[in-house]
Amino acid sequence: MRGSRTRALSAAVALAALAAGALPVRPTSAQADGGLPARASLPTPIPSPSLPPVPSVAPGYHAAAAPPGSPAIVGVTQQPFVGISLQDAVAMALLQNPNLAISASNARIARYRIAEAKSAFDTQLMLEPSSSFSVTPPENLFFAGPGNPGLYTCQPIVGPPFPCETAGPGNIIQHQYNFQGSFSGQLVNGTSYSIGIVRTRTYNNTLINTFNPYYQSSLNLAVTQPLLRNFGMNAGKRALNLQLLTTDSQEQQALVDASSTVAQVEDSYWNLVAAWRNVAIQEEALKDAATQEQSVARIARRGAVAPVAAVEAQSQVAKFQSDVFAALETVSRLQNQLKSLIVSDPDDPIWRANLVPSSPVQQLPAVQGLSTVVRLAASYRPEVRQAQDQIRQADVDRAYAKNQLLPQADLQVQYQSNGFAGLLAPVPGFESTGCNLPTGGCPTPPPETQGKMGTATANMWAWRYPAFNVSFNVNIPLENSFARGLKQTAEQEEQQAAIEAQGVDQRIGSEARDALQSYQSALSRLYAASQSRQSAEAVYASEVRKFHAGTSTTFLVLQRQVQLAAARGRELQAQTDLNKAVVELQRVEGTILEANGVNLQTLGSKALH
Repeated sequence: MRGSRTRALSAAVALAALAAGALPVRPTSAQADGGLPARASLPTPIPSPSLPPVPSVAPGYHAAAAPPGSPAIVGVTQQPFVGISLQDAVAMALLQNPNLAISASNARIARYRIAEAKSAFDTQLMLEPSSSFSVTPPENLFFAGPGNPGLYTCQPIVGPPFPCETAGPGNIIQHQYNFQGSFSGQLVNGTSYSIGIVRTRTYNNTLINTFNPYYQSSLNLAVTQPLLRNFGMNAGKRALNLQLLTTDSQEQQALVDASSTVAQVEDSYWNLVAAWRNVAIQEEALKDAATQEQSVARIARRGAVAPVAAVEAQSQVAKFQSDVFAALETVSRLQNQLKSLIVSDPDDPIWRANLVPSSPVQQLPAVQGLSTVVRLAASYRPEVRQAQDQIRQADVDRAYAKNQLLPQADLQVQYQSNGFAGLLAPVPGFESTGCNLPTGGCPTPPPETQGKMGTATANMWAWRYPAFNVSFNVNIPLENSFARGLKQTAEQEEQQAAIEAQGVDQRIGSEARDALQSYQSALSRLYAASQSRQSAEAVYASEVRKFHAGTSTTFLVLQRQVQLAAARGRELQAQTDLNKAVVELQRVEGTILEANGVNLQTLGSKALH
C-alpha cells in the first residue's frame, strides 16, 4: 500500500516539474514574439527532376578477358638501369634544352643588333673613278679646235664672200678622267664630318686654252656641329642606347628562362625520385598482400576461417597489382618529361635509357626570414634588372623628346684647298700677233702651274688656292608636333615602367611568402607523415601477429595493409614536396642560377645536333 502511494507521489512531482519547465517565468531570447509565426511551416517539396530515358548501349558488354600487360616502360631498355644525378640533368638542360637555346639565340641576335645600331656612326669610305669623252662642233672662231687645212668660204670685212684655202675651226674634243674619294661620318654627340679629295685630268683642244691637258686636285673639309637640337642626343644615339638596354633585357630574359627551366628540371627529377620510390612501396605492399593471401588460404583449407576470407585477400592482391602498373605508368610519364627538358634531339640515346635518379635528397637550406629572401631576390632575380632596363628605356625616350623640342641651330664650317697644273698648249697665231710684245711672244702662266698631276697635288698641299666658308643655320618649327608627341609618349612609358617595377616588387614579395610557407609546411608535413608511417608499420605488424594468434580477422589485416601503403605514400609525397619547396625557395631568391653555374655564353649551345 505504502509502495503504491510512493509511486503515485513521484509521478505527481514529475508532472509538476514538467509543467514548470514548460512555463518560463520571464521571456527568453529564443522565445517567439508577436512578429514571428507561432509554428514553423514545412518547406515546399522540391519537385522530382525529369530524368531522360537511358538507351541500351552496347548490349551484352563485358570486360574482355585480356591478359595483363608487361610490367615494363615503353621505349626504353629495361635493363640495366641508367643512373643520372641531379647535377648532370641540370647541366644537360642548360646545354641542350631547346627553349633555352632559343632564348640564348634571341640574346645573341640582340647583341648583333647593337652593331646595326652603331652603323649610324660608322665612317663611310667613298671611291668614285670616272671617265667621260665628248666631241662638239665649234661655236665660233675662238671656241673651236685647231681644225684641218681645206677650202672654206671666207667673209671679207668689205665685199662679198669668196672661197679661200685655209685651216678653219675644228671640232672641240674633251676627254676627262676623274677620281674622287672621301671619308664621312657622324659622331655620337651629333657632329657630322666629311674629308674628300678630287683629282681630275682634262684634255680640251679649244684654241684659247693655255693648258692642254690640265690637272686639278682639291681637298675638301666640312664639319657640321649642332648647337641645340641633335646635340648630345639624336636619333642615332637614341637607337643605340635603346638597343643596348634591349640587349640587356633580352639577356635577363634568357636568365629568367634558365631559372624556370632549372626549376622544372629539379621538380621533374624529384618527382621521378618519388615515382620510383612509389613503385617500390606498391611492390612491397603487393608482396605483403601475396604473403597474406597464401597464409589465409592455408588457414581456410584447415577450416579455421571462411573461404570468403581467401577471396578477400586475393582481391587485395589484385588491387595492389593495379597500383604497381599505375606507378610504373607515372614513372614512364615523368621519365619522358625529364628527357624532354634535358635533350633536344629525338634520336638522342637517352630516350632509350631507363633513367633512375642517383642524387640524395635535397640538402635543407638555412632558414631565412622574409626580409632576407626579399633582399636576395632584389639582388639576384633577373626580373628586377628587366624592370630597371624598362625604366632606363623610358628615360632615354624622354631625353630624346626633350632634345627634339629645341630649335635647330647648326654651325657649318667648310674649307677647300685647290691645286692646279697643266702643260702649255701652242699659242695660236692670232694670239701671238695680238700680244705685240718686244720679245715677239706672249707671256706664260706662273711656273708653279706648269706640270702634271704631281704639281697640281703639290699646289693643293701648299694651300695655294684656298676657299673657306662658315655658316650658321637656324630652323625653328612653329608647331613641332613630332617632339610634343614624343614627349607625351615618353611620359606614358615612364609611368608604365614604374608600374612594372612596382609589380615586380609585389610579385617577389608574394612569391617569397608562398615559398617560405611551402617550405615550413613541407617540413611539418614530413615530420607528421614520418610519425604516421612508423605508427602504421607498428600497427600492421601487430595486426599480423594477432591474426596468426587467432585474435584478428582477414579484413583488419587487409585494412592495415592499405593504411600502411597510404602512410608510406604520404611520407613520400611530403619528402617530394620538401625537395620541391627547396627548389622554389632558390628560384624565388634568385640563387638558383649561381647554385647551378648558369653561363649565358654556353646556354643552349649544344641543342642543335
